[in-house]
Order: sequence, then C-alpha cells, then structure tokens
Amino acid sequence: MKTYKTSEVATIIGIHPNTVRLYEEWGLIPKPRRKENGYRVFTDFHIQQMQLARTAFQIEILQNGLRKQMVQMLKRSAAGDFDGAISLTEAYLSQLQVERSNAEDAIQLVQQILSGKRQETGTSMKRKEVSEHLGISMDALRNWEMNGLLTVKRKQNGYRVYADDDIRRLKIIRSLRCANYSLEAILRMLQRLSKDPNADIGTVLDTPRPSDDIISVCDHLISSLAQAEENAKTLLDMLQKMKVQFS
Repeated sequence: MKTYKTSEVATIIGIHPNTVRLYEEWGLIPKPRRKENGYRVFTDFHIQQMQLARTAFQIEILQNGLRKQMVQMLKRSAAGDFDGAISLTEAYLSQLQVERSNAEDAIQLVQQILSGKRQETGTSMKRKEVSEHLGISMDALRNWEMNGLLTVKRKQNGYRVYADDDIRRLKIIRSLRCANYSLEAILRMLQRLSKDPNADIGTVLDTPRPSDDIISVCDHLISSLAQAEENAKTLLDMLQKMKVQFS
C-alpha cells in the first residue's frame, strides 16, 4: 500500500500542509496513523477523501442547511460509511432541485406583479401548512410577520389564513432572503412596489450594482443552484468509485 507524507498530500491536492491538518481536525478525513517519530502517514483513501472534500466545497450553497449536509456527508465518507454518504448526497441533490424550482417560481411571481397579471387559485392555508408547503420554518414566518413583511388575515377563532397573495409574497421574500438581502431591504422593496409597480427594484433594494434587480438576483441564484446540482452529481460518482475501491 502506497503511503504519503503531509507535504506530499498537500502537493498532490494543491493545498497548504496546514489545510491537510485542518481537514483531519474537522473530521473530513480519517485520522492517519503516525510513525514513531510522530509523522503522519496518509494513504490513497486520504487522497481521494480530500479530493472529495475539495469538490464538495467548490460551490457552497449556504441556505437551508445545505452546507451542513455536505459536511455531514464528508464525515460519513471519512468514516467509511459510503452508503450513508451517498444517501446524504442524494438528499442534498433533491433539495437543490427544490430550491431551484422555488427561485424559478419567484421570477414568475415578480413578473406577474410587475405586469399586473395574477392567477387566483383560491388558496387558503394555515401557518403550519404554509410552512410545510413552502419549506419555510415557523420561526421564519413569525419573524417576517413581526418585521412587517406581510400581514396575514385571521379567522374569528384567531387562526391566521394565508391566501394567494400571501403565498406569492412569501415566495418572493424567501428567494430574496436566500440571496442574502436584509429584511429591511425586502420590506422597502415590497412597500415601494405596492405603491409603484413600475419602480426600479434594484434602486429600491440598494444593491451593490445599480443594474441588479430581483429578476437578475433570482437568475444568479438559479445559476448557482444549477452548478451545485452538477457538482452533487460529480460527488455521487466519486463516492460510488470510492465505495468500490475502499469498502
């Protein structure tokens, strides 16, 4: 079995030797055995596991715990649980596809708002149903309401009832939050659009680039998620090969 020193691993992977030690400290690679002089001894498994980690972090999607899923996947693989790592990566890929669908929905919704065209479906949901339907936590819904991003009507019994407009508004808020816009910026945009549907959204959001608007923001988000999907497929292929080689 071929073995490698820390410096050799760093050269092969193209990273600093300290990064190799950090990967070990974080549990992203198995702990290497040590020689009597204390030097670490790495194997081909360590090499491929580090390549897996480097691939996993090429495109980082932070929203909704997706990055944490990648870390957990790497730890499973490092422990030799390739089936568990594959299962987590498949779940990660599925969630990416859901997030991309959500961002695409947001683009259509904003275009409808700007054009004045809206399709009524007669939707009526309770808060828990909305949480499950849109993948938004109950705490986030409460927080957005408390910060004035939407006002939900109540029945006589006090229960909130979310209608079509509320669902549309929540999808837009969710996509902008995924793009790291602040609650204040989103509220400013929504308030301005309610008064002037022709307002320049980029200016209202006070984006770093005046040319940016909500459509381009969502387009960028969709591109990032699409790249992450391709990245996840590459990870699945790598894991399958590692399973065959090292199981």
